[in-house]
Amino acid sequence: QAGRGTRTVVIAGVPTGLLQDELLADILTIHFQMSRNNGGDVEHVTYPTRKAGVAYVTFEDAGVVERVLKKDQHLLQDKRLPRPFPLTVTRYCHHVSSSLMSLSPLSLEGWDPSRDKSNLWLR
Repeated sequence: QAGRGTRTVVIAGVPTGLLQDELLADILTIHFQMSRNNGGDVEHVTYPTRKAGVAYVTFEDAGVVERVLKKDQHLLQDKRLPRPFPLTVTRYCHHVSSSLMSLSPLSLEGWDPSRDKSNLWLR
């Protein structure tokens, strides 16, 4: 079985504030299990995430990721949603995601603008 990262896609465009998070995760699971969406068996849906409107879908088989990515357009449709929502599906990149999570805010401690000769600051 392939590693979790190779079996995961990032979903953007998930509607926020319309339904309970658990219900939306269920709707995403159903969407990505349907053959008409090039889907397959879903192992886990991570929603909500730290970023609004973004979910992670992990499949049991890495081959499903390739099929899902090939579909031209994913529209999240459900009778409990007011309209279809277009989703953007991209490959999960563990290195980028883990790097972004580990970044800390820029520290300016010890920085003296009077000594900065980089011309980045307009005086």
